Amino acid sequence: MHSCPGSASKSQHQAVRDTLEVISGKWKLVILALLLNRPYRFKELSREIGISPRILSKELQELEQHQLVTRRVCETRPITVEYASSDHGRSLLSVVQAMSDWGYLHHETIVGKKRLDDPSAQIA
Repeated sequence: MHSCPGSASKSQHQAVRDTLEVISGKWKLVILALLLNRPYRFKELSREIGISPRILSKELQELEQHQLVTRRVCETRPITVEYASSDHGRSLLSVVQAMSDWGYLHHETIVGKKRLDDPSAQIA
């Protein structure tokens, strides 16, 4: 017995759709990219990204539901909340790195020169 032509392709398409359902949107991968480097407090994340607290809260809740980030309430006054990448979130490190690399390449292709913050740009 053999599988129908295209069944592996259909499965791959479904897997890509499943992935996009979890990480799509304007902010999720940006948030994850930062949290893969180190934990951030809520206000610090909001300032760093330039995202409203309302939207950030919604995005973090969704990332937490998918077990990509962890949330820790710090016993400080006032109380602060810190977010970090979970082990499961760190499984996206190669995806985030590949997207970052492609973003630098795309910018260079379209604009004709490297971004100033491109790590591969040579400083003269």
